[in-house]
Amino acid sequence: MGFARLLAKSWVVFCLVAGAHALRIQLSSGVPLAASAFTVGICVVLFTAMGLLFAGGFGAAGSPPGTPLIARLKTAHFIPGFNEIIFVVFLILSFVNQVVFAPMSSDGGAIGTGATGALESAMYFAVPGQRALVYSLAVCSMDGGRVFAAAFTWLLAIIYLGSAVSRLKLTAGIMRLERAKRPEILGPTLRAFLLGIVAVVGIQFLFVGSSYPWFQCSAYTDITGALLIGLFPLMLAYLIVAALASLMAASPEI
Repeated sequence: MGFARLLAKSWVVFCLVAGAHALRIQLSSGVPLAASAFTVGICVVLFTAMGLLFAGGFGAAGSPPGTPLIARLKTAHFIPGFNEIIFVVFLILSFVNQVVFAPMSSDGGAIGTGATGALESAMYFAVPGQRALVYSLAVCSMDGGRVFAAAFTWLLAIIYLGSAVSRLKLTAGIMRLERAKRPEILGPTLRAFLLGIVAVVGIQFLFVGSSYPWFQCSAYTDITGALLIGLFPLMLAYLIVAALASLMAASPEI
């Protein structure tokens, strides 16, 4: 996948999920559906267009001069690959769990019991960021199912990462073919380096949990907390796969 398409897809997913959470928050506050949908829809469209304009401009900068935009768009660019389909399915599962099922397992910010408690305990042990989140929520005397929602999202992210890494060589081969047909403004080495840097920063902030102490208690009740818990772990897994695939694609094929 090209760097511009990676930016575009990531931004579209971010805007759609943020818009879904904004709509949920407004509806739970008693705002009528029509008014909520209109307000949130306008914001989602504007922010999505802004990001796509930036990504499109970045992609056009690396194209041969004089190439029409319609000539650069191929049908294959709009067909999601297997990794993208799994990512979307996992994202939907995470959102449904976060909105519907997780609030039923609220334990005041502590590790629960039963099946949900087993999952929370496993992620508490395996993911340092989950421990940081549990501590932050306990300080705020807040849960609302957020601990279980985060644990479930981390589980999906780990499963996605393992599944995508098993097909890493195939992904890298596809990237080499795309690069041969249409070179990008960023070279393969620089692309792998930039994605690797962002992935390392994401691991430190999310998986290690360095970012959680920065957020005030009010952040966990709005869109920021919802995205931090239900979206960002999956996006981090996707970014790690993209960085590893880019690094493999930048090396000589064996």
